[in-house]
Amino acid sequence: MRTGAVVLIAALCAASACAGPGAPIGPSIPVEGGGGGASGGTPTGVLAFLAQPRGVAAGSPISPEVKVEALDTLGNVLTTFSGTVRVALGSNASGGTLSGTVTVAALSGVAFFDTLVINRAGSDYTLVASATGFGSVESTPFTVSGAIGAPARTP
Repeated sequence: MRTGAVVLIAALCAASACAGPGAPIGPSIPVEGGGGGASGGTPTGVLAFLAQPRGVAAGSPISPEVKVEALDTLGNVLTTFSGTVRVALGSNASGGTLSGTVTVAALSGVAFFDTLVINRAGSDYTLVASATGFGSVESTPFTVSGAIGAPARTP
């Protein structure tokens, strides 16, 4: 048996699939607003970066734009989600400031952030996206280089 298969089996068992006859397969989907039905609650899931931030010049908008999607627990985009998604700096050892539009309403389950700017060069920056009912997710680390037109440093 491969290691990946063991990990998958362990993950399924951790998600109650091994709890016995009649146990649900996979995790339950939390319900925002408590319980659904007549109360109008909607299933929630997780957030994911559809487009991760990449290296960018200080003072320039992050390009391509950062995209955050709302997913159900099976990884499908929740196209009915139109809630507010917020992005903030996570890891920030260089002391930069994030500006631009940091809070947007999702459109068909995806939030587009096309004006995000970090003002200070540094490495290992991350962004954290969050939305009510979804928790938060951190981006992969990225680098912000010196401003465009800044002289190159010589060794």
